[in-house]
Amino acid sequence: MKKYLLPMAVMSACATSAFAQSSVTLYGVIDEGLNYTNNQQTTPGNSSHVWEMESGFAQGSRWGLKGAEDLGGGLKAVFRLENGFDLNSGMLNQGGRMFGRQAYVGLSQEQYGTVTMGRQYDALVDFLAPTTANGNWGGYMLSHPYDNDNTDNSFRVNNTVKYTSPSLSGLQFGGTYSFSNDTNFANNRQYSIGGQYAHGGLVIAGAFLQANNPGASSGGAIASNDANFTAALQRIFGAGVNYTFGSATAGFVYTNSYMKDPTSTVYLPGALAAGGSTLNSLRFQNFELNGKYQVTPAFFVGAQYVYTYANYDASSGTVHPKYQTFGLMADYNVSKRTDFYFQTAYQHVSSGGTGTQLDDAMVPSADNPSSTNNQVSFRIAIRHKF
Repeated sequence: MKKYLLPMAVMSACATSAFAQSSVTLYGVIDEGLNYTNNQQTTPGNSSHVWEMESGFAQGSRWGLKGAEDLGGGLKAVFRLENGFDLNSGMLNQGGRMFGRQAYVGLSQEQYGTVTMGRQYDALVDFLAPTTANGNWGGYMLSHPYDNDNTDNSFRVNNTVKYTSPSLSGLQFGGTYSFSNDTNFANNRQYSIGGQYAHGGLVIAGAFLQANNPGASSGGAIASNDANFTAALQRIFGAGVNYTFGSATAGFVYTNSYMKDPTSTVYLPGALAAGGSTLNSLRFQNFELNGKYQVTPAFFVGAQYVYTYANYDASSGTVHPKYQTFGLMADYNVSKRTDFYFQTAYQHVSSGGTGTQLDDAMVPSADNPSSTNNQVSFRIAIRHKF
């Protein structure tokens, strides 16, 4: 009997050890608050102020599962399934996808990095966005106009293979390639590359993304119900720097977003070309200054200013709308998992002349543009993490 019990005991011990090296974590964020916007178009020629209960601004409301299994020799299998939802209606976000925020599986090795496959973030979101106010502490309301550079994660990339390096003396880099899943190989594909260097209080980052025919199909890299702009070509690049000294952090970011033959944006109900004209290209250059001060361990205040210079090239001529966006935020943690925050944003547009709603101010978090070249919004909210 003893000769059977001994092998069983050894196998039981090995099984316990294997199970101990695997993990699955359930996590989430619930972000809910009240918004006020002073001027918002309801129908053409009509506008009004509006009070709204809105979910997911400083962070998108979500729940997710993530896990890892030790395969031996330092190699791990990893996965993440992350759902985005609207708290007020209970509906799915990200075009009604079950796991619209992220859904991937892959392999990770501490010495060589991580390779994952599925629906994921691009290199702009991974490396450059954390140097912006909206991609770090501010969220949706403090995005650049129409989130033209995707630093607020308006779209994720489908059918994606991603590599992320380990941290090499403070340097980390990575990239993505997203398949079109189309017989025309380049139709609605995407690729991106980026990196970030951190040393002491200094963070420097840069990234590049190109997408061919974003929004052209439902099954491509940037799906038709997920694209921030539908165009023949989308090219975005930028760089940012943050420096933390004591309780204060200051940052500067530059991004350049170019769309060839753009036809629409998810942020505006109207057409991007006026009358019978054709829009050849649209470019946004964003210059951002941001700052954050940690008043106490539980309380911080932050501020942001963004100057956006646009180039609107249409068959009717070329004009240069200019957008100035100001944002403020105060956040107080009442516990390790729960905080209250206040945000406000103001936008002013000058030198319009496009004859479209691009001439009207639109704080990124507003549902519709203003009927004038000015708009202001504010929000008071509670956020709970689990």
